[in-house]
Amino acid sequence: MRNIEYFRDKRVTIVGLAKSGASCAELLSSLGAMVSVTEQKDNEEVRCHAAGLKAKKIRLELGGHTPEFIRGQDLVVISPGVAGHALPVVWAEELKVPVISEIEVGWFLCPGTVIAVTGSSGKTTVTTLISRIFEAAGRKTFLLGNIGDPFCGQVEKVSARDYVCLEVSSFQLERIRDFKPQVAVILNIGRNHLDRHKDMEEYIAAKKRIFMNQDKADFLVYNHDDEVLRLAVAGAEAGLVPFSAAGGLNPNEEALIGVGKVLGIDKKLIHEAFKNFTGLPHRMECVADLNGIRFINDSKATTAESTIWALNNIKAPVILIAGGKDKGVDYGLIKQAAAGKVKLAVLIGEAASIISSALGDLLKVEYALDLSDAVNKAHAAASAGDCVLLSPMCSSFDMFSGYEERGECFKKAVASL
Repeated sequence: MRNIEYFRDKRVTIVGLAKSGASCAELLSSLGAMVSVTEQKDNEEVRCHAAGLKAKKIRLELGGHTPEFIRGQDLVVISPGVAGHALPVVWAEELKVPVISEIEVGWFLCPGTVIAVTGSSGKTTVTTLISRIFEAAGRKTFLLGNIGDPFCGQVEKVSARDYVCLEVSSFQLERIRDFKPQVAVILNIGRNHLDRHKDMEEYIAAKKRIFMNQDKADFLVYNHDDEVLRLAVAGAEAGLVPFSAAGGLNPNEEALIGVGKVLGIDKKLIHEAFKNFTGLPHRMECVADLNGIRFINDSKATTAESTIWALNNIKAPVILIAGGKDKGVDYGLIKQAAAGKVKLAVLIGEAASIISSALGDLLKVEYALDLSDAVNKAHAAASAGDCVLLSPMCSSFDMFSGYEERGECFKKAVASL
């Protein structure tokens, strides 16, 4: 790692004790920082993380925050789930304590080449494929960030010759300071996370932070077909590498070609990796075929654009299961893709009535108590040749710990039919 002396004897508070918070706390403690952790929740998962930190003599508070964990600190590091209006952040700003995100810490210590990928949809797929393409090219690669393993959890293993493929969300970008990827990729910008960001302008501003520190030695790969994005990248200092699906390729594949062009990856290798890619869990995952009815788990679809993509890639009539925690998504965007294809929308969660209102009279709608009930109702409404599609357009946090748990619940409900 680089800059390893920087954190020695620094008083650092980590806000949030999920995976990224726990990894950051362990790392900084190993570098000689005096680490404290404050966490709003107090549940089994949190206590499991806390048990490992107690052994390292890291100061902890669970089940709420107090100003004492912020006062007198040199630095506050926040996890992605911590909003800007959270009390520890407010206190830190009042006390003039710098606040940064976990990916800022990882980047500051990382000696390798960082490729950071963001966008409203598709970033997990593209980040995964970049990693696989680099591995196929014989380059040691780490797949980190919003996709799974936290940056801080693996940065000790990264050498100067290695590559880090980093999926980053707008939440993680909000609190970067010097974060400067050698290659930044922005796939698209659509309405998303407006439960966290006050409006689209703020959301776009968060996404633009991915390239705010880049200079002429860096590269910005972006979707030239996205009008919002074309305007957003104006003024970027990095070398611009636009990609477009106008040539007939999938936009994700075009993004990969753009990255490959910058970092010297053979285009044939990219095409081969894309062709052989079988997809990710919870993204258009075929779960079962019961008496001619296909069940598809697209739990990772948390935007309208993702659900449109799913509908456009299914030829059969669809019973759509959607809903969850509203993020300010424009659900009406799916009308064109759904017209004549979606026989019934079974809606769940906090956003059910919002989605119903957005769809108007276009679709027949039925409400369900929970996901298991939705699967039963969708199955009852389906006929041989139909497809039952879980593609929620919402986050899962009203009912589940994440899209993975939601997808697994869907699979269990299908298996019980």
